[in-house]
Amino acid sequence: MDRTADETEQPVGGVIVTPARRRWRVSAILAWVVVTPFAAWAVTRVGGLERGSFATPIMTATPYAAAGSLLPVLIAALSRSRWAIAVALVTTVALGFSVLPRAVGSSDTAGGRPLKVLTINMLYGRADTEAVIDLVKRLDPDVVSAQELTTGMVEDLDAAGFEQLMPYRHLQDEWNASGSGTYAKYPLTPVTDLFQPIGHNMPVAKLALPGGPSVEIVNVHPVPPIGRQTSQWAAAFDAFPAPSKEIVRVLAGDFNASLDHAALRRLLGRGYLDAADQVGEGLTPTWPANGSMPPIITIDHVLVDRRASVRTVSVHTVPGTDHRAVFAELGLPVAP
Repeated sequence: MDRTADETEQPVGGVIVTPARRRWRVSAILAWVVVTPFAAWAVTRVGGLERGSFATPIMTATPYAAAGSLLPVLIAALSRSRWAIAVALVTTVALGFSVLPRAVGSSDTAGGRPLKVLTINMLYGRADTEAVIDLVKRLDPDVVSAQELTTGMVEDLDAAGFEQLMPYRHLQDEWNASGSGTYAKYPLTPVTDLFQPIGHNMPVAKLALPGGPSVEIVNVHPVPPIGRQTSQWAAAFDAFPAPSKEIVRVLAGDFNASLDHAALRRLLGRGYLDAADQVGEGLTPTWPANGSMPPIITIDHVLVDRRASVRTVSVHTVPGTDHRAVFAELGLPVAP
């Protein structure tokens, strides 16, 4: 049978239809549910608005919130909500600018009279004595600021030869977490009227550092901002002394605070530098150590007068204590 012209001109197999590509999209409501907590965190951090026993402790997790804030940006982008995208981006930028400079550093590390400071929380005097002595021998600090220094720990250190390494001392040891003490290679003169400590013992002493005038060392250890202690913690920061024109002052210890706490930033704003922050070590965690989980927050610090420079900062794990030791090499002005 003959085929018609129409039949011979028909394409073989019919017409190919390409299905429409499905695009991922989430609801605007879900986007705002994810974006809002991070935005609130950013507002609280930038504005220094943390209050109470809930918001204050969790501010130490701001570096992790900054990293996690990339997720809301992705969710907002998938929702195609312009406002959600804008808020998510601003949140990430705000948290990033709050955190990232600590990993970069900005200090002029040259010059100055050298001062080496080591601070360590001894955890109720449980820090391994030999490890502490080995660390001091290796780092050769001019001054050691010790927190949670018990009377038993003082005796154990001396029995192991610590007195030969650090012959000068100003101790306020106790049989609990309130004990503190300052050890030094050079003569120490106790200072009793600088400020009224709030919380644990916080001895102050003038260090007769060679090559210039004395340096004032403040051993810092406020209570942690937990429960009813939060107001006491905040009051301790307001009580700390500001820098002095007459003498270079160093604050070293367990601050129970990170640079994401407004209380510590206010103290820095009075004229101090955070040593670790100045050399790009400001995100190195110091607590908790020697446990089932690695250190996650940075609450041990060395603060120094802005007239000084910071050369190096290193953090060291010491068996027996839940705090890592912080070692800072500073350059002090020859004259106040």
